[in-house]
Amino acid sequence: MSVATHWPRVIVHADLDAFFAAAEILRRPELRGKPVIVGGRPGGRGVVAAASYEARAYGVRSAMPIAQAVRLCPHGVFLPGDHAYYRELSGRFRAILERFSPLVEMVSVDEAYLDLSHSERSVGPPLEAARAIKRQVREELGLTVSLGVATSRLVAKIASDLDKPDGLRLIEPGAEAVTLAPLPVERMPGIGPKSVERLQRIGVTTLGGLARMPAAALRPIFGRRADEVIARARGIDPRPVNPEREPAKSIGRERTFGQDLTDRHEIERALYHLAERTGRDLRREGLQGRVVAVKLRYSDFETVGRQRRLPRPTDDHQEIAEVATDLVARLLEERQAPVRLLGVRVAGLGPAAIQLTMFGDDPLRRHRLNHALDDLAARYHAGLVIPARVARHT
Repeated sequence: MSVATHWPRVIVHADLDAFFAAAEILRRPELRGKPVIVGGRPGGRGVVAAASYEARAYGVRSAMPIAQAVRLCPHGVFLPGDHAYYRELSGRFRAILERFSPLVEMVSVDEAYLDLSHSERSVGPPLEAARAIKRQVREELGLTVSLGVATSRLVAKIASDLDKPDGLRLIEPGAEAVTLAPLPVERMPGIGPKSVERLQRIGVTTLGGLARMPAAALRPIFGRRADEVIARARGIDPRPVNPEREPAKSIGRERTFGQDLTDRHEIERALYHLAERTGRDLRREGLQGRVVAVKLRYSDFETVGRQRRLPRPTDDHQEIAEVATDLVARLLEERQAPVRLLGVRVAGLGPAAIQLTMFGDDPLRRHRLNHALDDLAARYHAGLVIPARVARHT
Protein backbone atom coordinates (compact mmCIF):
# COMPACT_ATOMS: atom_id res chain seq x y z
CA MET A 1 0.00 0.00 0.00
CA SER A 2 1.05 3.60 -0.47
CA VAL A 3 2.72 5.88 2.01
CA ALA A 4 -0.35 8.15 1.96
CA THR A 5 -2.59 5.28 3.20
CA HIS A 6 -0.52 4.27 6.21
CA TRP A 7 1.47 7.46 6.80
CA PRO A 8 -0.46 10.73 6.50
CA ARG A 9 2.98 12.34 6.38
CA VAL A 10 6.54 11.08 6.63
CA ILE A 11 8.74 13.66 8.39
CA VAL A 12 12.40 13.00 9.13
CA HIS A 13 14.47 15.00 11.59
CA ALA A 14 18.20 14.66 10.85
CA ASP A 15 20.73 15.81 13.44
CA LEU A 16 24.49 15.44 12.94
CA ASP A 17 26.04 14.12 16.16
CA ALA A 18 28.29 16.56 18.10
CA PHE A 19 28.84 18.20 14.73
CA PHE A 20 31.61 20.75 15.35
CA ALA A 21 33.60 18.30 17.47
CA ALA A 22 33.03 15.47 14.98
CA ALA A 23 34.13 17.74 12.13
CA GLU A 24 37.41 18.51 13.91
CA ILE A 25 38.02 14.82 14.59
CA LEU A 26 37.32 14.12 10.91
CA ARG A 27 40.35 16.12 9.82
CA ARG A 28 42.44 15.17 12.86
CA PRO A 29 41.82 11.43 13.32
CA GLU A 30 44.34 11.29 16.17
CA LEU A 31 41.70 13.03 18.30
CA ARG A 32 39.26 10.13 17.99
CA GLY A 33 38.30 8.81 21.41
CA LYS A 34 39.51 11.96 23.18
CA PRO A 35 37.38 14.61 24.89
CA VAL A 36 37.24 17.32 22.21
CA ILE A 37 35.74 20.71 23.10
CA VAL A 38 35.15 23.33 20.40
CA GLY A 39 34.70 26.99 21.25
CA GLY A 40 37.95 28.38 22.59
CA ARG A 41 41.24 27.80 24.34
CA PRO A 42 41.73 27.39 28.10
CA GLY A 43 42.06 30.80 29.66
CA GLY A 44 39.75 32.30 27.04
CA ARG A 45 36.35 33.87 27.64
CA GLY A 46 34.27 31.98 25.09
CA VAL A 47 31.63 29.32 25.51
CA VAL A 48 31.47 25.70 24.40
CA ALA A 49 30.07 25.41 20.87
CA ALA A 50 30.20 21.61 20.83
CA ALA A 51 31.65 18.76 22.85
CA SER A 52 32.43 15.21 21.80
CA TYR A 53 30.60 12.45 23.65
CA GLU A 54 33.82 11.68 25.51
CA ALA A 55 33.81 15.28 26.82
CA ARG A 56 30.10 15.10 27.64
CA ALA A 57 30.86 12.21 29.96
CA TYR A 58 32.62 14.78 32.18
CA GLY A 59 29.56 17.05 32.20
CA VAL A 60 30.71 19.42 29.44
CA ARG A 61 27.76 20.85 27.52
CA SER A 62 27.12 23.38 24.76
CA ALA A 63 26.84 27.03 25.86
CA MET A 64 28.90 26.33 28.98
CA PRO A 65 31.69 28.87 29.70
CA ILE A 66 35.07 27.54 28.58
CA ALA A 67 36.44 28.16 32.09
CA GLN A 68 33.85 25.79 33.55
CA ALA A 69 34.58 23.19 30.87
CA VAL A 70 38.28 23.35 31.80
CA ARG A 71 37.43 22.69 35.44
CA LEU A 72 35.28 19.70 34.52
CA CYS A 73 37.64 18.28 31.91
CA PRO A 74 41.15 19.77 32.36
CA HIS A 75 42.74 17.20 30.03
CA GLY A 76 40.29 17.93 27.20
CA VAL A 77 41.40 19.03 23.74
CA PHE A 78 40.19 22.62 23.38
CA LEU A 79 39.89 24.00 19.84
CA PRO A 80 38.63 27.25 18.29
CA GLY A 81 35.78 26.96 15.80
CA ASP A 82 36.28 26.94 12.03
CA HIS A 83 32.90 28.05 10.71
CA ALA A 84 33.88 28.18 7.05
CA TYR A 85 34.81 24.48 7.28
CA TYR A 86 31.57 23.66 9.12
CA ARG A 87 29.47 25.48 6.49
CA GLU A 88 31.18 23.52 3.73
CA LEU A 89 30.32 20.21 5.44
CA SER A 90 26.79 21.46 6.10
CA GLY A 91 26.30 22.18 2.41
CA ARG A 92 27.35 18.64 1.53
CA PHE A 93 25.00 17.31 4.22
CA ARG A 94 22.10 19.21 2.70
CA ALA A 95 22.98 17.95 -0.78
CA ILE A 96 22.68 14.36 0.48
CA LEU A 97 19.28 15.05 2.04
CA GLU A 98 18.01 16.67 -1.17
CA ARG A 99 18.60 13.41 -3.02
CA PHE A 100 15.73 11.97 -0.98
CA SER A 101 13.29 14.88 -1.13
CA PRO A 102 13.16 18.42 -2.50
CA LEU A 103 11.44 19.42 0.75
CA VAL A 104 14.46 20.00 3.00
CA GLU A 105 14.43 22.67 5.69
CA MET A 106 17.79 23.43 7.28
CA VAL A 107 17.17 24.82 10.76
CA SER A 108 20.90 25.08 11.56
CA VAL A 109 24.19 23.97 10.02
CA ASP A 110 23.83 20.50 11.55
CA GLU A 111 20.08 19.96 11.75
CA ALA A 112 17.33 19.58 9.16
CA TYR A 113 13.81 18.37 8.50
CA LEU A 114 12.78 16.63 5.31
CA ASP A 115 9.37 15.54 4.10
CA LEU A 116 9.33 12.11 2.46
CA SER A 117 5.54 11.88 2.19
CA HIS A 118 5.58 11.60 -1.60
CA SER A 119 8.96 9.99 -2.08
CA GLU A 120 8.33 6.26 -1.48
CA ARG A 121 8.51 5.33 -5.15
CA SER A 122 11.96 6.88 -5.50
CA VAL A 123 13.55 6.26 -2.09
CA GLY A 124 11.59 3.35 -0.63
CA PRO A 125 9.61 2.97 2.61
CA PRO A 126 10.45 5.33 5.52
CA LEU A 127 12.76 2.98 7.40
CA GLU A 128 14.64 1.99 4.25
CA ALA A 129 15.07 5.65 3.26
CA ALA A 130 16.32 6.58 6.73
CA ARG A 131 18.92 3.82 6.67
CA ALA A 132 20.09 5.00 3.26
CA ILE A 133 20.48 8.57 4.55
CA LYS A 134 22.60 7.37 7.47
CA ARG A 135 24.74 5.24 5.18
CA GLN A 136 25.41 8.04 2.68
CA VAL A 137 26.26 10.57 5.39
CA ARG A 138 28.70 8.13 6.95
CA GLU A 139 30.32 7.07 3.66
CA GLU A 140 30.53 10.51 2.02
CA LEU A 141 31.10 12.81 5.00
CA GLY A 142 32.63 10.49 7.57
CA LEU A 143 30.03 11.71 10.09
CA THR A 144 27.18 10.07 11.98
CA VAL A 145 23.64 11.40 11.94
CA SER A 146 20.78 10.59 14.28
CA LEU A 147 17.36 10.36 12.63
CA GLY A 148 13.81 10.47 13.89
CA VAL A 149 11.01 9.40 11.57
CA ALA A 150 7.39 10.22 12.41
CA THR A 151 4.22 11.84 11.12
CA SER A 152 5.09 15.29 12.48
CA ARG A 153 8.06 17.62 13.02
CA LEU A 154 7.76 17.55 16.79
CA VAL A 155 7.66 13.79 17.17
CA ALA A 156 10.44 13.33 14.62
CA LYS A 157 12.68 15.76 16.52
CA ILE A 158 12.06 14.08 19.86
CA ALA A 159 12.61 10.66 18.27
CA SER A 160 15.98 11.65 16.80
CA ASP A 161 17.26 12.41 20.29
CA LEU A 162 16.16 9.12 21.90
CA ASP A 163 19.02 6.92 20.65
CA LYS A 164 21.91 9.37 20.20
CA PRO A 165 24.57 9.10 18.95
CA ASP A 166 24.14 7.43 15.55
CA GLY A 167 20.51 6.71 16.38
CA LEU A 168 17.48 5.85 14.30
CA ARG A 169 14.02 5.85 15.86
CA LEU A 170 10.85 5.39 13.82
CA ILE A 171 7.49 6.19 15.45
CA GLU A 172 4.65 4.46 13.62
CA PRO A 173 1.44 6.39 12.88
CA GLY A 174 -0.90 6.08 15.85
CA ALA A 175 1.94 5.45 18.31
CA GLU A 176 2.85 9.09 18.86
CA ALA A 177 1.01 9.73 22.14
CA VAL A 178 2.05 6.40 23.66
CA THR A 179 5.71 7.02 22.78
CA LEU A 180 5.73 10.56 24.18
CA ALA A 181 3.71 9.83 27.34
CA PRO A 182 6.53 8.59 29.64
CA LEU A 183 9.05 11.23 28.55
CA PRO A 184 9.81 14.16 30.88
CA VAL A 185 8.18 17.43 29.88
CA GLU A 186 11.57 19.05 29.18
CA ARG A 187 11.91 16.75 26.17
CA MET A 188 9.42 18.91 24.28
CA PRO A 189 11.09 21.71 22.31
CA GLY A 190 9.83 25.08 23.47
CA ILE A 191 9.37 24.17 27.13
CA GLY A 192 12.14 25.93 29.01
CA PRO A 193 13.44 25.50 32.57
CA LYS A 194 11.04 28.04 34.09
CA SER A 195 8.03 26.37 32.49
CA VAL A 196 9.29 22.98 33.68
CA GLU A 197 9.48 24.30 37.27
CA ARG A 198 5.95 25.68 37.09
CA LEU A 199 4.62 22.42 35.62
CA GLN A 200 6.29 20.41 38.35
CA ARG A 201 4.65 22.61 40.98
CA ILE A 202 1.24 21.53 39.67
CA GLY A 203 2.29 17.88 39.49
CA VAL A 204 3.00 17.61 35.75
CA THR A 205 6.33 15.90 35.06
CA THR A 206 5.71 13.84 31.90
CA LEU A 207 4.35 14.58 28.45
CA GLY A 208 1.54 12.12 29.14
CA GLY A 209 0.53 14.14 32.18
CA LEU A 210 0.76 17.32 30.14
CA ALA A 211 -1.47 15.83 27.43
CA ARG A 212 -4.19 15.11 29.99
CA MET A 213 -4.27 18.59 31.51
CA PRO A 214 -7.20 20.94 30.80
CA ALA A 215 -6.15 24.02 28.87
CA ALA A 216 -7.44 26.32 31.62
CA ALA A 217 -4.91 24.87 34.08
CA LEU A 218 -2.03 25.58 31.69
CA ARG A 219 -2.94 29.09 30.59
CA PRO A 220 -1.16 30.71 33.58
CA ILE A 221 2.03 29.03 32.29
CA PHE A 222 1.66 29.10 28.50
CA GLY A 223 -0.99 31.73 27.90
CA ARG A 224 -2.63 31.44 24.48
CA ARG A 225 -0.27 28.59 23.60
CA ALA A 226 -1.91 26.24 26.12
CA ASP A 227 -4.08 24.38 23.57
CA GLU A 228 -1.14 24.07 21.18
CA VAL A 229 1.13 22.68 23.93
CA ILE A 230 -1.47 20.05 24.86
CA ALA A 231 -1.84 19.00 21.21
CA ARG A 232 1.92 18.68 20.82
CA ALA A 233 2.16 16.59 23.99
CA ARG A 234 -0.24 14.20 22.24
CA GLY A 235 2.03 14.15 19.17
CA ILE A 236 -0.11 16.47 17.04
CA ASP A 237 1.91 19.01 15.08
CA PRO A 238 0.62 20.07 11.63
CA ARG A 239 3.52 22.42 10.82
CA PRO A 240 4.91 21.71 7.33
CA VAL A 241 8.51 21.34 6.29
CA ASN A 242 9.35 24.66 4.66
CA PRO A 243 12.28 24.42 2.23
CA GLU A 244 12.36 28.20 1.83
CA ARG A 245 14.54 29.83 4.44
CA GLU A 246 12.54 32.41 6.36
CA PRO A 247 13.93 35.94 6.21
CA ALA A 248 16.16 36.84 9.11
CA LYS A 249 14.34 38.71 11.88
CA SER A 250 17.51 40.49 12.90
CA ILE A 251 21.19 40.65 12.04
CA GLY A 252 23.98 41.35 14.49
CA ARG A 253 27.33 40.52 16.01
CA GLU A 254 28.59 40.04 19.53
CA ARG A 255 31.94 39.45 21.17
CA THR A 256 33.17 38.04 24.49
CA PHE A 257 36.41 39.75 25.49
CA GLY A 258 39.58 38.06 26.67
CA GLN A 259 39.81 40.65 29.43
CA ASP A 260 36.93 42.64 30.86
CA LEU A 261 36.62 46.15 29.44
CA THR A 262 36.55 49.09 31.84
CA ASP A 263 37.74 51.97 29.66
CA ARG A 264 34.93 53.84 27.87
CA HIS A 265 37.07 54.42 24.79
CA GLU A 266 37.79 50.68 24.47
CA ILE A 267 34.07 50.00 24.79
CA GLU A 268 33.28 52.59 22.10
CA ARG A 269 35.91 51.10 19.79
CA ALA A 270 34.55 47.59 20.32
CA LEU A 271 31.02 48.77 19.57
CA TYR A 272 32.18 50.44 16.37
CA HIS A 273 33.78 47.24 15.10
CA LEU A 274 30.66 45.22 15.96
CA ALA A 275 28.49 47.80 14.18
CA GLU A 276 30.82 47.77 11.17
CA ARG A 277 30.44 43.99 10.82
CA THR A 278 26.68 44.23 11.33
CA GLY A 279 26.37 46.91 8.66
CA ARG A 280 28.46 44.85 6.26
CA ASP A 281 26.21 41.82 6.88
CA LEU A 282 23.12 43.93 6.22
CA ARG A 283 24.50 45.30 2.97
CA ARG A 284 25.56 41.85 1.81
CA GLU A 285 21.98 40.59 2.36
CA GLY A 286 20.45 43.69 0.76
CA LEU A 287 18.62 44.60 3.96
CA GLN A 288 18.05 47.62 6.18
CA GLY A 289 16.62 47.79 9.69
CA ARG A 290 14.65 50.24 11.82
CA VAL A 291 15.69 49.07 15.31
CA VAL A 292 19.18 49.07 16.84
CA ALA A 293 19.61 46.88 19.93
CA VAL A 294 22.59 46.35 22.22
CA LYS A 295 23.49 43.57 24.62
CA LEU A 296 25.88 44.02 27.52
CA ARG A 297 27.12 41.33 29.89
CA TYR A 298 28.98 42.35 33.00
CA SER A 299 31.84 40.40 34.58
CA ASP A 300 29.40 38.78 37.05
CA PHE A 301 27.32 37.49 34.05
CA GLU A 302 24.40 39.88 34.60
CA THR A 303 23.12 40.57 31.08
CA VAL A 304 21.16 43.68 30.10
CA GLY A 305 19.98 45.24 26.86
CA ARG A 306 18.38 48.27 25.35
CA GLN A 307 17.04 49.20 21.92
CA ARG A 308 15.96 52.25 19.93
CA ARG A 309 13.70 52.64 16.92
CA LEU A 310 15.18 54.78 14.15
CA PRO A 311 13.26 57.40 12.17
CA ARG A 312 14.13 55.55 8.96
CA PRO A 313 15.68 52.18 8.02
CA THR A 314 19.46 51.99 7.73
CA ASP A 315 22.34 49.71 6.83
CA ASP A 316 24.92 52.38 7.66
CA HIS A 317 27.34 51.06 10.25
CA GLN A 318 28.34 54.53 11.41
CA GLU A 319 24.74 55.36 12.25
CA ILE A 320 24.35 51.96 13.94
CA ALA A 321 27.55 52.56 15.92
CA GLU A 322 26.42 55.99 17.12
CA VAL A 323 23.10 54.66 18.38
CA ALA A 324 24.70 51.59 19.95
CA THR A 325 27.31 53.71 21.73
CA ASP A 326 24.63 55.97 23.18
CA LEU A 327 22.54 53.00 24.34
CA VAL A 328 25.51 51.36 26.06
CA ALA A 329 26.50 54.67 27.66
CA ARG A 330 23.04 54.86 29.21
CA LEU A 331 23.35 51.30 30.52
CA LEU A 332 26.74 52.09 32.06
CA GLU A 333 25.25 55.12 33.76
CA GLU A 334 22.85 52.75 35.52
CA ARG A 335 25.62 50.38 36.56
CA GLN A 336 29.36 50.93 36.28
CA ALA A 337 31.09 47.55 36.21
CA PRO A 338 33.60 45.67 34.01
CA VAL A 339 32.13 44.51 30.69
CA ARG A 340 32.57 40.89 29.62
CA LEU A 341 30.50 40.86 26.40
CA LEU A 342 29.04 43.37 23.96
CA GLY A 343 26.55 42.78 21.18
CA VAL A 344 25.01 44.95 18.46
CA ARG A 345 21.92 43.89 16.54
CA VAL A 346 19.62 45.46 13.96
CA ALA A 347 15.97 44.34 13.74
CA GLY A 348 12.85 45.44 11.88
CA LEU A 349 14.44 44.34 8.61
CA GLY A 350 13.27 45.06 5.09
CA PRO A 351 14.70 45.38 1.57
CA ALA A 352 17.37 48.07 1.24
CA ALA A 353 16.36 51.36 -0.36
CA ILE A 354 18.20 54.68 -0.61
CA GLN A 355 16.05 57.50 0.76
CA LEU A 356 17.14 60.93 -0.40
CA THR A 357 16.82 63.80 2.04
CA MET A 358 16.54 67.55 1.46
CA PHE A 359 19.13 68.48 4.08
CA GLY A 360 22.21 67.05 5.71
CA ASP A 361 24.25 64.09 4.60
CA ASP A 362 23.87 62.69 1.09
CA PRO A 363 22.57 59.08 1.50
CA LEU A 364 23.73 58.08 -1.99
CA ARG A 365 27.27 59.26 -1.25
CA ARG A 366 27.25 57.39 2.09
CA HIS A 367 25.89 54.29 0.34
CA ARG A 368 28.73 54.32 -2.21
CA LEU A 369 31.31 54.93 0.50
CA ASN A 370 30.07 52.02 2.61
CA HIS A 371 30.17 49.64 -0.35
CA ALA A 372 33.71 50.82 -1.13
CA LEU A 373 34.65 50.03 2.47
CA ASP A 374 33.04 46.60 2.09
CA ASP A 375 35.24 45.96 -0.95
CA LEU A 376 38.34 46.98 1.03
CA ALA A 377 37.36 44.69 3.90
CA ALA A 378 36.87 41.79 1.48
CA ARG A 379 40.26 42.37 -0.16
CA TYR A 380 42.27 43.20 2.94
CA HIS A 381 40.63 43.19 6.39
CA ALA A 382 37.83 44.83 8.33
CA GLY A 383 38.51 48.04 10.22
CA LEU A 384 40.97 49.38 7.67
CA VAL A 385 39.18 52.74 7.72
CA ILE A 386 37.71 53.97 11.01
CA PRO A 387 36.40 57.35 12.21
CA ALA A 388 38.82 59.76 13.82
CA ARG A 389 36.87 59.72 17.09
CA VAL A 390 37.56 55.98 17.35
CA ALA A 391 41.08 56.04 15.87
CA ARG A 392 42.40 58.69 18.25
CA HIS A 393 42.00 56.31 21.15
CA THR A 394 43.58 53.32 19.42
